[in-house]
Amino acid sequence: MDYGVFLPVANNGWITSETAPQYMPTFELNKEICERAEAGGFDFALGMVKLRGYGGRTEHWDYAADSFALLAGLAAATSRLRLYATVATLTMHPAVTARMAVTINDISGGRFGVNVVSGWNKLEYSQMGLWPGDDYYQGRYDYTTEYVEVMKELWEKGEVTHTGEHFTLESCFCKPTPEHPIPLVFAGQSARGMELAARHGDYTFMIGGSVEEVGTLCDRLRQATTATGREVGAYALYGIIAAPTDEEARATAEHYLAGTDHEALANQMATADGDKGGTIGTVLGSEREMLPSVDFLDDVTPAIVQGACFGSPQLVGSYDRVAGFMGRLEDELGLAGVILTFADFPAGVTDFSEQVLPRVRARRTAEVG
Repeated sequence: MDYGVFLPVANNGWITSETAPQYMPTFELNKEICERAEAGGFDFALGMVKLRGYGGRTEHWDYAADSFALLAGLAAATSRLRLYATVATLTMHPAVTARMAVTINDISGGRFGVNVVSGWNKLEYSQMGLWPGDDYYQGRYDYTTEYVEVMKELWEKGEVTHTGEHFTLESCFCKPTPEHPIPLVFAGQSARGMELAARHGDYTFMIGGSVEEVGTLCDRLRQATTATGREVGAYALYGIIAAPTDEEARATAEHYLAGTDHEALANQMATADGDKGGTIGTVLGSEREMLPSVDFLDDVTPAIVQGACFGSPQLVGSYDRVAGFMGRLEDELGLAGVILTFADFPAGVTDFSEQVLPRVRARRTAEVG
């Protein structure tokens, strides 16, 4: 199973709290994270795209780096990690994205791929006059399908003439073509999003919670890929709040929850109102306002906490609990990998590498023995 880090392209990462670490998304920070990830045995890093934040007392995600520019720099500063930048399809023509991807793929020596985002946050695009109207919520996967088909054809042929519903290309060049394959990542969890990933993706990442919840999403992906006859790897997204003991991990999670930036969360939920059937609308929901409890349901499973300041499921508990959960994801679901976030990314990546991964490997050795 691969281990990846979801880079903090925007300020303060994935915890919307005044009591969580506060930082800016500088190149030096992300470079340090990638260097630690490479040294610690991680396999890939992914940078999101964020064009407008949610304000509040923490100014959550109001400051953000450009995903492609940042990953281009990281491609030159790393040697082993696979790297994925994210494109918001409404902001760049597929021919431009295709050329940028070929360039960064060359810089990285074939380690670069593209995470494709259809675009659900109306304000990110309307601020630039790029929002095509609210009908886009219903047709965005058709738009993205044509976008990806154009991009892949440019990579294959280097010159494309295309007349479609959304794009017209006349003898459009994208040369040189890539020397190495450029994998595509998607994240849609709706039926249409799963279909798009099954038809064109190499990987899809999903937001579940328990092993059973992620397993249900994997079953849906498997059904979609059966229809297309393709293999698509599944990545699960988790935040990690781990410590030597359960008590320490619980105290840290509760400290972050106590500082929840409710104003920023209200702004975030408002942006998802128009896309209730999409991944973000489904994940946020009304439970985002609730203050969850940090409870351990048994002696081995980490607390899985989502709500309030945590937008994605957080695994809270001792190193042993988190390592055991990673093993279950691989053994029971056959996941291609996990993509992880941390409150303090440099320390969190090193801590996971030195404390959790060795426990996962020791568990494997014990099972083989």
